[in-house]
Amino acid sequence: MKVILQEDMVDLGQAGDLVEVKAGYARNYLIPKGLAMMATSRNVKVLDHQRRLLVARQGKQHTRATDLADAINTLSATFTRKAGDDDRLFGSVTSQHIAEFFSGEKLPVERKQIRLEGPIKALGVFNVPIKLHPEVTAELKVWVVKE
Repeated sequence: MKVILQEDMVDLGQAGDLVEVKAGYARNYLIPKGLAMMATSRNVKVLDHQRRLLVARQGKQHTRATDLADAINTLSATFTRKAGDDDRLFGSVTSQHIAEFFSGEKLPVERKQIRLEGPIKALGVFNVPIKLHPEVTAELKVWVVKE
């Protein structure tokens, strides 16, 4: 029996895939739980339409992310912090500080998109990756200078 998956299934496939499963598995488990729907001609046409819309939406998101990445790559952020004699900061620069920088620049970057491995606790120049899209990553140059 052919069914269209509504959710990602580890052993079967991704949401939107047309898969062949045993009839009992489909009737007794997948369809009642809302994990799949019957692959009728109408449902297949609806699925094709949804895929076209999804591809168009993803293309627009990719274009927006690429444009935003180009803007971010030209920026650099400077943070002034108090530091000791050994250039270690009293405190740190975190992803929250970088997100506040982006909000001040009026750029739509959320804190969860900032891929900072840990807080910056030293003076210097750091390249911070910003994941804007699964295929697009920008880098922000962050300068941490002594107050």
